[in-house]
Formats: sequence, structure tokens, C-alpha cells
Amino acid sequence: MIIEIGPQAYIGETYPDETLFFATNPAATPSVNVQTIPSLGALWSALGRADIELIVCHPNFSAPWSPRALGRAIFSSRFLKGRSPLVRAFGPELLRRRGRAPIVVVDHEDLPVINRNNLFLLDRCALWFKRELPVDHWRVFFKTAHRNLPTPRFRMAERHRRWVDKLRPLSIGIPTRAEGLPPPPQPKTADIFFLARVADSSTTRARGLAELKALAGQGVIVDIPDSPLPRAEFYRRCAAARLVWSPEGLGWDCFRHYEALACCAVPLINQPSIDRHLPLIAGEHALYYDPEPGGLTRAVIAALKDPAALTRIAEAGKAHVLAHHTPAALARYVVETARAVGRA
Repeated sequence: MIIEIGPQAYIGETYPDETLFFATNPAATPSVNVQTIPSLGALWSALGRADIELIVCHPNFSAPWSPRALGRAIFSSRFLKGRSPLVRAFGPELLRRRGRAPIVVVDHEDLPVINRNNLFLLDRCALWFKRELPVDHWRVFFKTAHRNLPTPRFRMAERHRRWVDKLRPLSIGIPTRAEGLPPPPQPKTADIFFLARVADSSTTRARGLAELKALAGQGVIVDIPDSPLPRAEFYRRCAAARLVWSPEGLGWDCFRHYEALACCAVPLINQPSIDRHLPLIAGEHALYYDPEPGGLTRAVIAALKDPAALTRIAEAGKAHVLAHHTPAALARYVVETARAVGRA
């Protein structure tokens, strides 16, 4: 049996008959919703069971006793109903003292660091799967475990080296709820498609958007909707484009990278800044561009000169994503990797 603690049943969706899911999100459909003191007791008991082979934990962003968490708890309408967010936040904290089985952490946060309040999990876990894992893994401790960039002395400490040995990259992949994906094949009516938040997102998006709009004046067919689209229409428009511009948002890894390929369009992404799990290879599964001024324009014009290559990349990338970057494929990767470490 597997215990999963977190906001959604990331592992439980793929291993439903083997997983006890303790939800820290009231909107989730759990085995047990961790909202009350008795539910914490149920989790405490389950963590001590002899038949549990693996514990999967999605870490809290902040500690339950932090000002941020306390503020959310006190001013929540659920507080007076006995279902405080503060109680849910204590689910992962039980692993400080409880848990007979190996622990693995699944970290899908946008931030490229591990917060100080979760270092106890890094001590306790066998593996830590991280979406935004810096190319230099030591940078996950920037201003958290270390006051600045980890120094050579920090990197030589045995405890810290054990921490780094546990880190593994994990893609965000296709969304868990992706109705209508992949869509039916569409005729290619646009050269490049883009739809995402810009004003409150990354500077990479803001800089590139002006270039994208300017390409329309150079004969490039650019599809930029004026407002959000229903998911099915978003996927249809992706499928109708040769390229989908997919610049990073709050994190480098983005659903759109994988959604575009599932729609048989080629994602055009700014150069990666993270370590990646079974990555989208340049020229094979995706295209990349330099984020400096003019880099996006040059990449689009060069790509459109070879439509046959774009078709080949889209088809190979779609096969790669559907094989390795679906929620089920990623859940199996986490569980099978953890089991292999347990057997070693």
C-alpha cells in the first residue's frame, strides 16, 4: 500500500487500489480529507501501518506556524466550522515523527528552491522529485539552507551531500484534468499561436510578445486571441498552428510545452534553465530560442522555412509526451524509481 499526502491524488489516480490518499485540499476527492483533528489521527495511525511500502508527500509551501499560514487559518470561513487550513497543513508535518515506510517528496512548486521549513523532509525522504530543479542542484538551497549561494564549505558537508544525492528532476507534464486532449487533427491555418497571461507573469513573455506581434507585419500568420478560451478551443487552436510559443511563466517548466505537442504542434520555448526529466530534445521534440532581443523572431522565421521538419518534430514530440509526460506516466516514474531505490 501507498500513502499519499497532498492537494491532489497525483499517485492515487494511477494506483487507486494501492493508495490511501489524505487530501490537504478541501476540493480534492480523498480517502480521508485532512481537515479535522480526528482526520489527523487517522493519518497518524495509517503512517504506522506495517503494510505501507511507500509514503508520497507533497510539501507545504510554508510551516503551519508561520505568519502566512496562521493568517490564512484564522481568517478562513472554515476555521469556525472546525475545518481549518491550519489542520490540513499539519498533514505533512506528521512525517517529522511518524512513518515506517520510505518517504518520497513530489515538489511541483514554481520556485527553484527548497524552503527552510521543508528541510526536515529532505532529511527524512529517500528521494525528492522537483519540477524546477536548477541545473546546479546546489542552488535549491539559495537563501534557504544557506544565507546566500551555497559555498564550497557548505557543499562539502556530508549531510548536505546526502541532500543533493536525493534530488531528481520531474516534469510538470500534461495537466491531470485535460479534457479534449489530444484534439482531432486540424488543418494548419496559423504559423504560430500564443495564449497566456503576460502582465503578471515573466519578463520573458513581455519581451517576446512585441516581437511576436511584429512578425504579423512580416507575413507570418500569428494567432493571438484577445481573451481566454475554453480548454477545448485552446487545444483546437494549438492543433491548427505549426508553432506554439511557450515562454516560461512563474517557472520554466510549463503545461503548454506538453499540451502543444499533444496537439501535434511544435512548442517554441526559451532556452531551459532547469534540469529536466526525459527532456524535449531540441530539433527532435521541440524548438528553443535565445531570449535576447531578436532571438524569438529569428527562431520563428528559421522554423517556418522547413514545414516538413516541423511536421516531423511535432509527430515525434507528441509520441514522446504521450509516452512519458502524462500524469500516469509521471506517477509510474515516481513510484518505480522509489521502489528501485528501496531494492538497491
